Amino acid sequence: MKKKILAIDDEKSIRFIIENTFNKDFDVVTMTNGMDALFYIQSGNFPDVIICDLEMPVLNGIEFVRRLRESGFFEEIPLIMLSGKEESSEKIKCFEMGADDYVLKPFNPRELLARITRRLESKELYSQQRMG
Repeated sequence: MKKKILAIDDEKSIRFIIENTFNKDFDVVTMTNGMDALFYIQSGNFPDVIICDLEMPVLNGIEFVRRLRESGFFEEIPLIMLSGKEESSEKIKCFEMGADDYVLKPFNPRELLARITRRLESKELYSQQRMG
């Protein structure tokens, strides 16, 4: 069974790139804003990895991460932020809210795939250690 990626970005081109780059190896679900994504997850749809844009309408990336991590139910889902903002303060804010990684736009899809793969491997290793 394929792992599921939830990609949240208001830019159609970014969603297109993620979907078409990763749909061979993953089930890719895309959303245009954090609020729809939050409802999707809270409705019992648990992605293996979340890729989330920082700046979106309705519910931005920072607020999405805060609400997701605050719930306590979704702490183990690896979350990678996408942003065109290079400032350290933005990266720090994302990490403080609970993001696991931060990738600058424009991004190399192969680099993003490597980061996703690494996060999934770390998550599986952590799960095995907790069970064993």
